[in-house]
Amino acid sequence: MSRCLNYQLLSLALLLLMTVDPSSQSRLTEENGVKSAVFLSPKIVLEPGSVSNKFYYNIDFPKGHIAIKNFDAEVVDEAGNSVPLHETYLHHWVVVRYYQRKGVEVAKYHGNLGFHQSDFIVKRNSGICNGGLTQYFGLGSETRKTITYVPDPYGIEVGNPVEVPPGYEEGWLLNVHAIDTRGAEDRLGCTECRCDLYNVTKDEYDRNIEPDYVGGLRCCYDETRCKVKEGFQGARRSLYLKYTVKYIDWDPSIVPVKIYILDVTDTWKKQEKSTATVSRHHCKIEYLVESCSAAEANADCTHTKNISVTFPSGGDIIYGVAHQHTGGTGSALHGEDGRAICSSLPIYGEGKEPGNEAGYIVGMSSCYPKPGSIKISEGETVTLISNYSSAQRHTGVMGLFYLLVTEPSPTPNSFLHSTDGTGEIVILHNAVGVLAVFGIAVLVGAAVIYQRRNQREEEGYESVLM
Repeated sequence: MSRCLNYQLLSLALLLLMTVDPSSQSRLTEENGVKSAVFLSPKIVLEPGSVSNKFYYNIDFPKGHIAIKNFDAEVVDEAGNSVPLHETYLHHWVVVRYYQRKGVEVAKYHGNLGFHQSDFIVKRNSGICNGGLTQYFGLGSETRKTITYVPDPYGIEVGNPVEVPPGYEEGWLLNVHAIDTRGAEDRLGCTECRCDLYNVTKDEYDRNIEPDYVGGLRCCYDETRCKVKEGFQGARRSLYLKYTVKYIDWDPSIVPVKIYILDVTDTWKKQEKSTATVSRHHCKIEYLVESCSAAEANADCTHTKNISVTFPSGGDIIYGVAHQHTGGTGSALHGEDGRAICSSLPIYGEGKEPGNEAGYIVGMSSCYPKPGSIKISEGETVTLISNYSSAQRHTGVMGLFYLLVTEPSPTPNSFLHSTDGTGEIVILHNAVGVLAVFGIAVLVGAAVIYQRRNQREEEGYESVLM
């Protein structure tokens, strides 16, 4: 009887806690050894034209030594309904891993952390930008239809107590950048953070914005407001980032992968340091696409940006996907010998419902090479290509590429998997070579055979991670 009463009291306490603070709600399920935990971010309050770009520390996250298999996220309202991009544009969300000194209080929200830098250590991904792009997971408007599960036997290892410095504990940081475009005078301009629509001349650090900086992150920071139509009225409302983490308990049979993020704006250069040569990568993250001239209007108005960088360590490519904004037409990564490593194409919506919003990128295709088939050698120079339509100007666009890499396997094979807009897996046979994309010539061989097959039916591996 006492045990039953205790259980009832515990259930009531949990119910009250969930009622008081929706952001603390979580749901844990398990099927076939894969655990799934669902959480809500702290409340995001928006009204027409407003911007929220806050950082939330110590967010809810699965505990213990685990392997992440999937990280999915989307914006929902207080009733749990999905919010369409044409109402609230999800510019980006990122999740950063860090170590926090035990006993040190960390501020929960964006602002002055109130502790020494030595009390807070960011656990970066494996590269290659120096400063910025430190996240483990994250996407943007494409979050609902980007397939990014980590296939067996691989996993993203976190929570290993051996990796945590003495006196510290592991924590997770969430940044959500959301723009309310209800009633916007220029919805695309608001999502592209055009400075004139936000009526700002200084950035969030009170630095003057240069006249040639016409749009981007410096103009749509937290609590700025984009111009709405005169007389438009819209309710102030509370939203959340709902994120689902799928994972398994760590086991020696799991093969760990490293996360790499490449940026087409990288302005890297080699520096001599004592007896060694090191590379410094200054990643600007965003760039401007100018509209093509009138003479080019009848031609293929495509803006191509590329960068060649030295990959820091070798391994097998397990997964790859690009991140682009509206206007993007795709991105590709090529090896030093011109071979195609991975190409990623945008999926544009065609309707109004969440996940299919017309005019928005609602997904990016992903690459899943067969283990050992696609390799990058240590020190190899790889080329990243990012393409946008330049039929009109686009401000604050991005050309990022995410890779999961593991130690090289001894046995190569000849298949590269890539997903298309249907969610099926397209198999590109590389027996002779692969076809480059976006008007780039065939770089290696000429034969490309497309086949379709059903998506893997591994429970829970259906959505987002970085």
